[in-house]
Amino acid sequence: MRETPDELRGLQTLLDDSLSRSTDHLRSIISSENTVDAARLTEILTGMRVLALSTVTASGEPRISAVDGHFLHGKWVFGTARTAAKARHLAARPAASVAHIQGEELGVFTHGTVEILNPLDGPRADDWPELVAHFKTIYGDDAFDWDTEVVYFRLHPHWMTVFAPNQPR
Repeated sequence: MRETPDELRGLQTLLDDSLSRSTDHLRSIISSENTVDAARLTEILTGMRVLALSTVTASGEPRISAVDGHFLHGKWVFGTARTAAKARHLAARPAASVAHIQGEELGVFTHGTVEILNPLDGPRADDWPELVAHFKTIYGDDAFDWDTEVVYFRLHPHWMTVFAPNQPR
């Protein structure tokens, strides 16, 4: 868990607000009885998690693919090859949705807008050195040329909900 107390409070507010403004149908599935709070969520999501990432083509067609996701500071961070279609989609249309699903035991669903963390031209994210250090612990020191071979995105969520029926509270 890397989240600060302020980040945990912000994540809890996001989770509470997202569920409260969800449809009746979703609230009939996800309730306070089968979800987790922000602190528990950050514990569960430690390490690399496979995400289903949804992007949109220039003609408005949806596309879905898998990426390695890292839940850091209450937000999803993920990367892909610079030449991947999803990298082009996100650069042009930064709205995205991700889902992390583990059978019927856990579902984390997030909608938001991405920022590019390591652009070739322009400023890098302030926390880029911390992020690269994290990635190197997962993938190894020389897995990639971190500045040119891959592009990383941070999803700034405006909606997030968690289905976790059997997780300890």
